[in-house]
Amino acid sequence: MFSGIVERIGALERRADVAAGVRFHVRAGFDPEPAPGASIAVNGVCLTVERASEGAFDVVAVAETLRRTNLGALAEGALVNLERALRVGDEIGGHWVQGHVDGLGSVTAVETRPDDVRVAIDVPAPLRRYVAEKGSITVDGISLTVAAWEEPRLVVALVPYTLEMTTASAWRPGTRVNLEVDVVARYLDRLLAARAGEAEGAAAPRTEAS
Repeated sequence: MFSGIVERIGALERRADVAAGVRFHVRAGFDPEPAPGASIAVNGVCLTVERASEGAFDVVAVAETLRRTNLGALAEGALVNLERALRVGDEIGGHWVQGHVDGLGSVTAVETRPDDVRVAIDVPAPLRRYVAEKGSITVDGISLTVAAWEEPRLVVALVPYTLEMTTASAWRPGTRVNLEVDVVARYLDRLLAARAGEAEGAAAPRTEAS
């Protein structure tokens, strides 16, 4: 579990095809080094550390992860947002983030204002029901508040700190970003759908068996 508060920007130094998918060698500079088996969110994708040494670590993204996220399109030298998994007692500075990307969004507009930068992002149709103005959304691992919902686009406001500490400053129209909807919204939707199904079942007329 994560909170969407990016700890640092890492650099993808190497990528290599492996049987399971793609292995990424990421320069991070964590101190202490993450232990093998630790979870790290890379652009919001929860991945498992295979090994770490000298300020870098290796992770493998499988085919399903590459299909659902922007990791597969990353070239060597690309910068990525990094966050280590929360520990018991850590502050939840953003919101509950699982590191399970739901889909890819596309940046459609970037507007620089005196106090912030407004970014509009197209949201895939299956995810739109989970987006609400003033609700939470994770974009490339960054916990953000939906400033406006203009279906099919959400708008987020990036303050100077976020622009400095994450890769968001590089977003441009056409940039593909990983989206994870609020886990609370996802479970509420599932529960309400189940309740509606039960209500329909209870209301259905009974027929006598022949």
